[in-house]
Amino acid sequence: QPQQKQITFEENRIQRKRTGHTILRNMEASLTARDRVGIQDFVLLDTYTSESAFLDNLRKRFHENLIYTYIGTLLVSVNPYKELDIYSKKQMDTYMGVNFFELPPHIYALADNVFRSMQSEFNNHFILISGESGAGKTEASKKILQFYAVSCPSTKLLNNVRDRLLLSNPVLEAFGNAKTLKNDNSSRFGKYMDIQFDHQGGAVGGHILSYLLEKSRVVHQNHGERNFHIFYQLVEGGEEDLLRWLGLERNCQRYRYLVQGDCAKVRSINDKSDWNTVQKALSVIEFGESDIEHLFGIIASVLHLGNIKFEADVRGYASLNNNQEMHWLLGIPTQVLQQGLTHRKIEAKTEEVFSPFSVDHAVYARDALAKAIYGRTFNWLVNKINESLVNKDSSRKTVIGLLDIYGFEVFNVNSFEQFCINYCNEKLQQLFIQLTLKSEQEEYEMEGIEWEPVPFFNNKIICDLVEEKHRGIISLLDEECLRPGEATDLTFLEKMEEKISGHPHFVTHKLADQKTRKTLERGDFRLLHYAGEVTYCVVGFLDKNNDLLYRNGKEVMRQSKNAIIKHCFPSTEPDSKRRPETVVTQFKSSLVSLTEILMSKEPWYVRCIKPNEAKQPGRFDDVLVRHQMKYLGLMEHLRVRRAGFAYRRKYEIFLQRYKPLCPETWPNWKGTAAEGVQCLIKHLGYKPNEYKMGRTKIFIRHPSTLFATEDAFQVCKHKLATSIQAKYKGYRAKGDYLKQREAATKIETCWRGLLARKEREKRAWAAICVLICYRFIKGFMTRNQPVCVDNSEYLAYVRQNYLTRLRDNLPKTVMEKDSWLTPPPIMQEASQLLKKLYIRHMVRKYVQGITPQRKAQLLLKAQTSSMFKGKKENYPFSVCRPFMDTRIGAGDISIKVLQMIRHEHIKYSVPVVKYDRNGFRPRLRQLIFTQEAAYLVEDAKIKQRIDYISLKGNEESNTHGDLVLQCDYLFEALTKLSLIGNQQNSIKVVQGSVRFDIQPGREGFVDFKSGQESMVYRAKNGHLMVVTNSRG
Repeated sequence: QPQQKQITFEENRIQRKRTGHTILRNMEASLTARDRVGIQDFVLLDTYTSESAFLDNLRKRFHENLIYTYIGTLLVSVNPYKELDIYSKKQMDTYMGVNFFELPPHIYALADNVFRSMQSEFNNHFILISGESGAGKTEASKKILQFYAVSCPSTKLLNNVRDRLLLSNPVLEAFGNAKTLKNDNSSRFGKYMDIQFDHQGGAVGGHILSYLLEKSRVVHQNHGERNFHIFYQLVEGGEEDLLRWLGLERNCQRYRYLVQGDCAKVRSINDKSDWNTVQKALSVIEFGESDIEHLFGIIASVLHLGNIKFEADVRGYASLNNNQEMHWLLGIPTQVLQQGLTHRKIEAKTEEVFSPFSVDHAVYARDALAKAIYGRTFNWLVNKINESLVNKDSSRKTVIGLLDIYGFEVFNVNSFEQFCINYCNEKLQQLFIQLTLKSEQEEYEMEGIEWEPVPFFNNKIICDLVEEKHRGIISLLDEECLRPGEATDLTFLEKMEEKISGHPHFVTHKLADQKTRKTLERGDFRLLHYAGEVTYCVVGFLDKNNDLLYRNGKEVMRQSKNAIIKHCFPSTEPDSKRRPETVVTQFKSSLVSLTEILMSKEPWYVRCIKPNEAKQPGRFDDVLVRHQMKYLGLMEHLRVRRAGFAYRRKYEIFLQRYKPLCPETWPNWKGTAAEGVQCLIKHLGYKPNEYKMGRTKIFIRHPSTLFATEDAFQVCKHKLATSIQAKYKGYRAKGDYLKQREAATKIETCWRGLLARKEREKRAWAAICVLICYRFIKGFMTRNQPVCVDNSEYLAYVRQNYLTRLRDNLPKTVMEKDSWLTPPPIMQEASQLLKKLYIRHMVRKYVQGITPQRKAQLLLKAQTSSMFKGKKENYPFSVCRPFMDTRIGAGDISIKVLQMIRHEHIKYSVPVVKYDRNGFRPRLRQLIFTQEAAYLVEDAKIKQRIDYISLKGNEESNTHGDLVLQCDYLFEALTKLSLIGNQQNSIKVVQGSVRFDIQPGREGFVDFKSGQESMVYRAKNGHLMVVTNSRG
């Protein structure tokens, strides 16, 4: 179906920087956009038969980074050779579920339309992706798979299938892609992938078919080309242990099969990273560890096989001497392998004879074996992937097929591979034209439009030239390969000259005229394909078509210990004496099968174009692109699509877009869509020969008619936009005014209500205040009377007020108990009870907080108080001073003294001053209290021992009989003495003076008085005078 929409207005997402700012789609630029960025559907070209116009449109879009263009539903894709920001998840979401022509051309649009058609019609479809090497076929296939991976429903099971489908690509690329002169990641095999969907659109399985793997690349590469990627990935990315186990070195130059192209390293390829990707993919596709080991063992064995060298013995036969590479070949016994590589097994009736090879034959046999090993392993790999993709649900499934196949190839030297590839493209072109014509004719008939026959080049004559029985090139090639005698490539050429001479699409050097003969070598033949002339060199045709593997080569492989090799060379494989089918016959059969598959599905096409040979972004080679336009059949397809009518669209869609152009259809049409379209085109003035009305669609013959309608729509749209904008602004302004007026009214109402409520509250509060004041005054006046109605509230207030003030002014300690708040008369009794309770509470709290040490101290203080309180003037000053356990440490007492009183436990010791009885001379002494007695000690001597029971009384100066002592810790020492010696009653406090016996019959006196400074001296009257200050 051609495109519906504004042709070039799809560029709303495309940004270009030419004038220093971003050009976005807008109404002012829309009328001139076509001239700048081209038309997005070639069907709408006025001069659709002109290759130059086609090329010019393609070039414009390429330079604007618009790499996709439609020819109806066919998508033309030009490789930009740079990253474009058009493949994000956001882009995928944009194209999901959108009409095919509603957005700019994109591969996502095609993929989505195929998917939705499959779901709605519940039938099978396929997408044919074609183009020459380097045009972007593989990338296009990846983008389609990625789109389905994101757009399809997601469950754990479906995600597993999706991951396997996606990751089968890097595996197949590693084993089936290689660097060529034209493409660093060229697919060297054809691939058809079926994706199976359930009724909900979830991907539930898949299946892959491969075609014509280029096995010859395993043993030979042209200069500037590489072998298959997997060989380099293994050598460059394999772990050291793996390489050691496989007998490989991390150096591609060591292997003959990897260096023939002289470009083992390629700047655009990261073999190490790709190796990691392949490893991950194999694990996701559920390859077991043993499968992976055996698979890479085969790859390594092919490399070792290529390094085997043959030498000629004395008879000229090939021999192997001390060849270390044979040790690593698939676990095959060395002797068996050696015989298989140097001898050919010939069966003559009941006898078997081993015929030795020459060196050249041995090399051929070795290379044939390497190709057979790799080719069969590749088939095993594809089958293994198919096993992981198999759908086990037997319910009916719909299918979308992806055919990524080699495009038409024309090189300087074209050989057997190019012949097969171009034959495949001829068949696909034949199918393409048939399906396109069929689709067009069916649409015309369905719409009731008269079908006009379309002239086109029918390439059946070329297909017959190649595949006709007995006379076609394939039949002649097979006959030459199978006939006995010395058949060569030149005899094959001669046979073609004999059988096909006179065919208008076939010429050789011998059959050509004088002018053409100058462009042909004697070993060449030329075919005139639908895409142009191609000259083929017959050298190698027979060998490549035979692709023979000697029978004993298969027998050698069956002795391998590698499980994959055993599977690829089964013992059950029949060893028929008949020659196997040739390569070209197998390829022809697979093409027939492929054609049958495609004929059963609805076709969609992606044509990939390479803009230049140098892979440079922004460079557009007109000659190269024109050549690809020819062999991709783009002009042929355009002619078929333009036969009759360039544009067709459903009535509903056409009317929805263009109804503003007619006053009768705008803004809403009440009748049927067909009637609305008829009214619209009548108003627009369409001529009868410019359009046809089908059953569900309108058909427009000329693009100019559509462009005129579209341009008128753009002008009308601008006017409509202005009118709608004005109406909308008025509507918004009126709406805003009404909202503001309503809001103002509500605010006024609420404000007046608030003021009224406040006024009412003020009056109510005033009345309450007056009543409260009256009751308060009345209660105050009757406060001293018994409780009654008049004073009950006032008295309750007094109680509450007193209790509140009391709570905030409670005494903090027991010592502050006299600071209790004075109660009012009514609270006198309650206050006394509360005071007692609170004091008891504070006392209990204080007692509970006393430590054992503090308790012992208080007991001592209590004893001191009982002895001295009220009797000694300076006693109160000693209360705050804590008592010590002792005043002299054990280290300050003489060791000799300690030894003398060691049987008695020292309880307390204190320094004192002893006054002589005669003259009162002071002497320093130590007073020690033990459990049994008190000792007066001078240095290391015990001057006096006093038993506690001999004490008859002590005065202030601690006199004992005739002993006069002065102590700075008097209260502490006497308290300790009273407790240790249990002599509380022996301590007496005397006021004034103290009498003591100096010697029998002679008395002495100690007088006391207060003074400014404490001192002790002998007075003039002979008494001992003790002067103390008020705090002594």
